Amino acid sequence: MSTHADPSHDRGTHLRVEQERDLYLGLLNLSGTERPAEFIERALQLVVQIFGADKGYLELTDPTAPDDEAVQWWTAVGCQEDELAQVREGISRGIIAHAVAQGKAVSVHSAILDPRFRDRKSVRLKNIGAVLCAPIGSPPLGVVYLQGGKEGPTAADVPRLEVLARHLLPLCQRLFERHSRAKQDRTRVLRNKLISDCLVGSSNSMVKVLQTIELVAPLDISLLITGDVGTGKTQLAKVVHANSGRRQGPFIEVNCAALQDNLLENELFGAEKGAFTGADQARPGKVAAANGGTLFLDEIGELSLTAQAKLLQLLQSKEYYSVGGTRLQVADVRVIAATNVDLRQMTKDKRFRDDLLSRLEVLPFRVPNLRERREDIAELAEHFCSRTLQRYVLGPGVELSPGALAELRAREWPNNIRQLENVVQAGVIRACGQRAPQVEARHLFPESYEEAPDSEPRVFSFQEETRRFQSALLHRTLRETDWNISATAKRLDLARAHVYNLINSYGLTIDRTRK
Repeated sequence: MSTHADPSHDRGTHLRVEQERDLYLGLLNLSGTERPAEFIERALQLVVQIFGADKGYLELTDPTAPDDEAVQWWTAVGCQEDELAQVREGISRGIIAHAVAQGKAVSVHSAILDPRFRDRKSVRLKNIGAVLCAPIGSPPLGVVYLQGGKEGPTAADVPRLEVLARHLLPLCQRLFERHSRAKQDRTRVLRNKLISDCLVGSSNSMVKVLQTIELVAPLDISLLITGDVGTGKTQLAKVVHANSGRRQGPFIEVNCAALQDNLLENELFGAEKGAFTGADQARPGKVAAANGGTLFLDEIGELSLTAQAKLLQLLQSKEYYSVGGTRLQVADVRVIAATNVDLRQMTKDKRFRDDLLSRLEVLPFRVPNLRERREDIAELAEHFCSRTLQRYVLGPGVELSPGALAELRAREWPNNIRQLENVVQAGVIRACGQRAPQVEARHLFPESYEEAPDSEPRVFSFQEETRRFQSALLHRTLRETDWNISATAKRLDLARAHVYNLINSYGLTIDRTRK
């Protein structure tokens, strides 16, 4: 029996091969697109071109967004500007909703004649004919909707659109991840304007800190930085200086608590020869050294009343007298002071000058403690881990484990960032000394993991116990739902976005070997 090739069949096969080639090339080009608006526009143009539709609509939904902000990005092609809103409103409640509910592609040769859709208002108003629609992912991250075309959808178009939707899924997921990271780092715009590499964190508290720095750094005014012990007041003063017009000048630091009263005044303002026993030559002070730059006075509450009076004169007139001196000296300095005590209470107790406080506190600048920025703990810890490896040349590759990060988040930090840095630094050194692949909680808190059968059990604070319970409950529920975020959120009566935040906060990772 002889056989004859069908030329039309060959042409159709060749056309499909070309279309598939164009589709995969288009998807490859899409993979490098990072801006959501550009991604959905290019993706929809590709789909409309491949399937020859008259109109198209593509919508993506961020699974980490709150329910009331579910629709994040959408676009339409083949529509007039005044039709866009109507297109979205009309189709999103009709055929798209059906495709999402079914979880698979829907092919309709004539919606106006199809008993499933002919009674829908949008279908009747627009006299909608051929439609092809498919969800992206399950549960769907979005939908792609095509309308019209010369011949309408064929039987082969449904699996082809489903294949395309499957290929779009990982691209959408990566896009959401990149966008989520960028959205979470609300400090990025501010950091692009400032020299602030030493300030780590992206919390709302850090946003406010950077906003304050952006405001006060260019202003050549005195500044008082307040905050608890170990919150990083010195680092903030350095950042203010680095972003000021005095950045080319010196940054001179004086710890007022480290010197006795009789020495502190000499240290600040210098002393003339013979001003006191042992002063065999004139000695310039830190004020003179800071000329043209910034003088940072840490723990300013320790200044004596005499030194306070001289500092007030310096702030008012840029002039001062050295100890034992009779000649008025001039210094062009900006004074930044810091304290962890209540200076207002000290003024009431007559231990700090009220007029000096008024001169210093032109724009209040309070540094948040670590309790107020817990979401920054993991980022800070990872920063300190990396810095310890570099400082002591311990080699790359050692990281904090998810369990270690969870333990760090659960702990209380009364001495704030300084205490956190010390703990992480010691833990990294212990882990490297033991050649451990990761820094575990036992490296950070060895006293909590030592075998001590005769000792009293460790007592955790209420907050620590609460976080431990929440972490265990969330992890168990995620395993029971096979890490289905929607199902987990429903069981725990939480918003999906909050579940994602808790997963990140507790450092939970997928473990499919346990159920």
